[in-house]
Amino acid sequence: MQWTLVIPLKPLERAKSRLAAAAGDGLRPALALAFAQDTVGAAVACPSVRDVVVVTDDVRAGRELTALGARVVPDTPADGLNAALAHAALQVRSTRPRAAVAALNADLPALRPAELARVLDAAAHFPRAFLPDAAGIGTTLLTAAPGTELRPQFGGASRARHRDSGARELGAAEAGAASSVRQDVDTGDDLRTALALGVGPYTAAAAAGLLIPD
Repeated sequence: MQWTLVIPLKPLERAKSRLAAAAGDGLRPALALAFAQDTVGAAVACPSVRDVVVVTDDVRAGRELTALGARVVPDTPADGLNAALAHAALQVRSTRPRAAVAALNADLPALRPAELARVLDAAAHFPRAFLPDAAGIGTTLLTAAPGTELRPQFGGASRARHRDSGARELGAAEAGAASSVRQDVDTGDDLRTALALGVGPYTAAAAAGLLIPD
C-alpha cells in the first residue's frame, strides 16, 4: 500500500516552545524547521510513501519543504492541530477518494525511511492504526486505510485517546522497535536522545555546537 502523509507544522516563530530552555528563542525556529526538513526528507525517501502534504502557513517553511518534494497547503481552518490534519486529509481525498492517509509529526529528525516503511506496512492491515511516541504518552503516527476517516486526536495524552477511538496500537510485534519513528522532539532531553540515534543533515547542522544541559 502506498500512503499519502500529512504533516502539520506551526509557524516557526511559535513552534517548539518547550525547546527554548535548551536552545533559546534565537535558535528554536531554526531547529523546528530543521526537524521538519529531516522528517519530510525521510518521508519522501520512504518506499511506502506516495506523496507528502505539509499543512503550514509559514512562508519560509513552505518554501524549504516544497524544495524537498512536499506539497504545501495552507492551514485554512486555523483551528489547531487536529483540524489542520483533518483538513489536509479531506483535501487529499477530494481528488483521490481511495487514498490511504497517514498523519505524521513534523519533529522526527532521526526518522529512517526503512523504519517508517515497516510501520506503514504494518498499519496497512488495520482500518486505523497509530504509533505511540517514545514517552508512551503521545502519538507520532496515525493511519487511515482507504475508506476510513482519519479522526486525529493528537496533543497531550493522545495515545489513550487514539486507542479509545478504536485505532490499533502498533507494538513491537507489528512495527519493530521503530525508534526513529517514535522519537519526537519537544525538550532538550528529547533532542539529546534524537542526536544519539543519529539525526538527519538539517538538524545536525542546526544543532552543531549547541550545548544541551544535562
